[in-house]
Amino acid sequence: MEPSGHQPIEIRTETLATDLSVRTCHLNGQHGFLALAALALEVEGERWNPHRLRLELPEGWEAFVPLPREADGSWIAADFDALVDAPVEAGPHREHRFEVHGVPHRWVTWETGRPLLELHSELLEQVAAICRRCCLFMGEPAPAADNYLFVLHLLDEGYGGLEHDASTVLQFGRKALGRPDGLRKLLQLVGHEYLHQWNVRRLRPAELTPIDYHQSVVVPSLWFAEGITSYVDQLLPFAAGLSDEAAALEDLGADFSRYLLTPGRRVQSLRQSSEQAWVKLYKRDASSDDNQISYYLKGALLALVLDLHLRRAGSALFVVVRDLWRRLGRVGRGYREADLIAAFARRSSDLEALLPAWLGSTEDPPFAAYLADMGLELVAEPASHPESGIVCQIDPHQVLVVRKLPRHGPGERSGLELGDELLALDGVRLRQAEDLPPLLRKDRGQRLLLARRGQVMELAFTSSAPAIERWTLRIDPQAPADAEERRRRWLALEPEPARLPDPETVRC
Repeated sequence: MEPSGHQPIEIRTETLATDLSVRTCHLNGQHGFLALAALALEVEGERWNPHRLRLELPEGWEAFVPLPREADGSWIAADFDALVDAPVEAGPHREHRFEVHGVPHRWVTWETGRPLLELHSELLEQVAAICRRCCLFMGEPAPAADNYLFVLHLLDEGYGGLEHDASTVLQFGRKALGRPDGLRKLLQLVGHEYLHQWNVRRLRPAELTPIDYHQSVVVPSLWFAEGITSYVDQLLPFAAGLSDEAAALEDLGADFSRYLLTPGRRVQSLRQSSEQAWVKLYKRDASSDDNQISYYLKGALLALVLDLHLRRAGSALFVVVRDLWRRLGRVGRGYREADLIAAFARRSSDLEALLPAWLGSTEDPPFAAYLADMGLELVAEPASHPESGIVCQIDPHQVLVVRKLPRHGPGERSGLELGDELLALDGVRLRQAEDLPPLLRKDRGQRLLLARRGQVMELAFTSSAPAIERWTLRIDPQAPADAEERRRRWLALEPEPARLPDPETVRC
């Protein structure tokens, strides 16, 4: 009922819905996706009051919204925050239902071609297994939401996800799904966003409690929000019994390789990466890898270190996350960095000093020592050719162009600039990126012909010794016999065995 003397106000707007991502609006003849945070207007004084959503859809279309539905077909959000947190997917899609610990779940795919669930008939059973393993990680008998909606945009290419209180929107590529590790990667994405149901959506940084819609917010603890989740999602398929140890080590090794091959880790600390997310991580340029490190990536590897450190003390990462959830997340109290440090220190007192040092330093944590506890070692694999320090690619005009120059590399030292067109090395024509490596001669001067802003010139070029091409995580054949069982418990996200007291210290 409208208050006496007041009449409803109708505002009409038009939105350009051509940007296909998990956080923007997209509309075509096959589907519609609405990110309501990009559409809904906040009415002053009404933020905490109920909001109603109505949709007019083409014939044959259905809308899938993670909000309670009324008899008249509209949806009711408890407040403005709940409204803009609810993604809207619409189209002639088929809805699939399953349960996780008695809680109803829905799965909707926007796709073309043969349906995903025909190609992978076991997918929803595997998704449910991942969801149950997330509940177990959190020590909860059921999901945090009383119903849950998965929306998948299955594209030719693409990858991403965005978490919501009672739903997630995922994008994944058919080409990636066709690779040997494709299904595992999709399940990891599912687990990542589903675990956010607790870590981020309900157990959230104090800076986002409540969210301030009117200014940019710096969140120094994004390393915990995303790093912890990124680490756990790598292990979920193994922990749920859906993959083997080799696959888990392959995925962790790929993270180590990406990290150790990123020069920016020596420039930007993990805390700085969290604080500068909106001005750096999401505004990448050709020099980003030289100047920054992702808080997702380094945060995940720090989570691994913290887990293995805690296991030395008879605890584990999930014990700390559960503590934080029960003390803060359940009651809606946001955490600050000091709360996180204190939670870790309660399980291992030396982390009170170690964790702040790891967050603020550009030095690597002692990965090798912790991995050795699990019978593992990192092995460097050098490239087969000398290092050029040049990343180049063919541009739309079929010209080989310099796109990236790693800091202090041979390309930068030789005076190359971004955008230079590479023509020939020692008189041999360069037509594609693959032509360059076989022509390189270690520590010997060569002549590099190029074009820069329309002018042809020649530079003296000297490559360096072959760089490390990648790192792999391998089982150490010299590891002690009990390392295998420790490794199994760790990868399965299982607790350490209870420690019996020393008989000589028992007191009656």
